[in-house]
Amino acid sequence: MPESRVPRRRRFLVCEPRHFAVQYAINPWMHPDTPVDVDLAQEQWQSLVRAYEAYGHTVDAVEPAPGLPDMVFAANSAFVVAGRVFGSRFHAPERRPESAHYETWFKAAGYDVYRPENTCEGEGDLVWTGKYVLAGHGFRTTREAHREAQEFFGHPVISLTLVDPRFYHLDTALFVLDDEGDGNIAYYPEAFSAGSREVLERLYPDAVLATRDDALAFGLNSVSDGRHVFIAPQAETLAARLDAHGYVPVPVDLSEFRKAGGGIKCCTQEIR
Repeated sequence: MPESRVPRRRRFLVCEPRHFAVQYAINPWMHPDTPVDVDLAQEQWQSLVRAYEAYGHTVDAVEPAPGLPDMVFAANSAFVVAGRVFGSRFHAPERRPESAHYETWFKAAGYDVYRPENTCEGEGDLVWTGKYVLAGHGFRTTREAHREAQEFFGHPVISLTLVDPRFYHLDTALFVLDDEGDGNIAYYPEAFSAGSREVLERLYPDAVLATRDDALAFGLNSVSDGRHVFIAPQAETLAARLDAHGYVPVPVDLSEFRKAGGGIKCCTQEIR
């Protein structure tokens, strides 16, 4: 284990939860008309932005649009590697209009945006490891989109099957700790099919494993800069295991967003 892990400065894209609410159900966490404390959601979201900036990261923001309560979950809007933007095509009709707003932001920032032909929910199901793409399917993003992403980026895409609807996106069950060198990940094995677990065991024999309680606390919906891990404070066992592996847990409570099945990573799009 390295004595001192070195963080890498990141650029993140976020969206203020000005219109955040639970108005429909597209995952098991959501129950329509669940009361949302808008002030608390704003406060928690702002604490995430402040934490990123405190550790030297750049944060850009998309203007939220009325009528799109899930637009705060910026991770689902795209997948960006080496300045190439693979856009989103949402599974749920309620979220499809979000794509155009994010595409407008990327184009204004000077990026071309590829529109996928198949259902793909951005960094929700596509995870960059530094070598290849880990890609989830089973509930949202399709395997056809995995092939499309491989053709677009020219990087190997490794498909992983999600089997528990509570972990409907890959970023609720797995996150990358290091995306340089050999890299490493943290994940919850039971969220995956037997074959996908074998793949992960072979690729990452030293991965940090999360408990069921960690996963249900959205501990795997975390963001790492290679040293600091921005993580839900309720994922206590996972935080202790990360600390033992030389990482520095940075607790950020986004519990209000769990009412919609979201957390830290859901609210964070990385622009590479």
